[in-house]
Amino acid sequence: MATEEDLGTRIEEALRIRFAERSTAAEAYGPEFAALWKAAAEHALGGKLIRPRLLLDFRLALSAAGLSHEEAACAVDIAANVELLHYAFLLHDDVIDGDLIRRRRPNLIGSLAERRSDEPDDAELHWARSSAILMGDLLLASAVLGFARADVSADTRDRLLALMEQTILETVAGEHTDIGLSDGIIPPDLRTILSMSAYKTATYSFVLPLRAAAVLAGASPSAEEQLTAIGRHLGLAYQLQDDLLSVFGEAQEHGKDAFSDLREGKETAIIAYARMTGHWPSIELYFGATDLSAQQCADIRDRLRECGAEGFARSLVEEQLGAVSTVLAEAEAAGTISPAAGRTVLALASRIESRRA
Repeated sequence: MATEEDLGTRIEEALRIRFAERSTAAEAYGPEFAALWKAAAEHALGGKLIRPRLLLDFRLALSAAGLSHEEAACAVDIAANVELLHYAFLLHDDVIDGDLIRRRRPNLIGSLAERRSDEPDDAELHWARSSAILMGDLLLASAVLGFARADVSADTRDRLLALMEQTILETVAGEHTDIGLSDGIIPPDLRTILSMSAYKTATYSFVLPLRAAAVLAGASPSAEEQLTAIGRHLGLAYQLQDDLLSVFGEAQEHGKDAFSDLREGKETAIIAYARMTGHWPSIELYFGATDLSAQQCADIRDRLRECGAEGFARSLVEEQLGAVSTVLAEAEAAGTISPAAGRTVLALASRIESRRA
């Protein structure tokens, strides 16, 4: 029977094999296309694999007797496709945001541009960004085809594909709203911001892995509905924690540029609350200025604390995690989610609550 550690190793190997096969096939289309695949592999591999590991952990929890060789192989394959979907979204997101850096090092766009020149011009940046868009398209298609080719029954395949379709639709809808918020097209009220986060982050990062595991385990549609609610609450809590870390956390621990959200003018629940307070005029003067000094950012952070925005966002995290416990208790009482699976969810909620990175 497959173990959690064994499955974690196998997901990394599955991704390496997938990229190696594509890189070899790409050689027939020219050296630049082959180099694109190799560069994408360098950036896609070696990550935390949060989403595929969640899928595998939950799939194991749903099987009291453990997973057979065939069940484990299928779960690893589906998990690998979830990670490909994640990286496809990251590539498109970096293009939209104009980012060249991710996790303190050049992202795919930045590395492709640097290979052309130490100081890339507009044409070289256009080449790099276009390459990222195309690679994102390829990986998105690969993830969908991976779900379609899964070695499962026809009914399970239909459920997986319907889940994938809904996931892509909601994630794109969330990204579209996020762009509208950033560009001032959509009013930045709290309800809209929370809805955007639920679609952009929670749907593919939490709902997809949990529901895919449930579908593979043959769980009921009722269980899927409950896991959708649980995944959305977990995802919102995770995003709210991310927003808090970006403003009030220690950059050395969470790995993001200190105060990047303030310089970017990112619309979050923290900012939505601040807009409703008397402190907002003094915050608005500097919010979104790309040349903010560290001291100016620290001043904004202090005002956000004083007006209660930090405390409000933390209360939202607690509210979302409390909702997870409520839905989970109802599901366990109804017998749609097992106690073992429930413990996996609660362990994840605990990690979100205490995360510092």
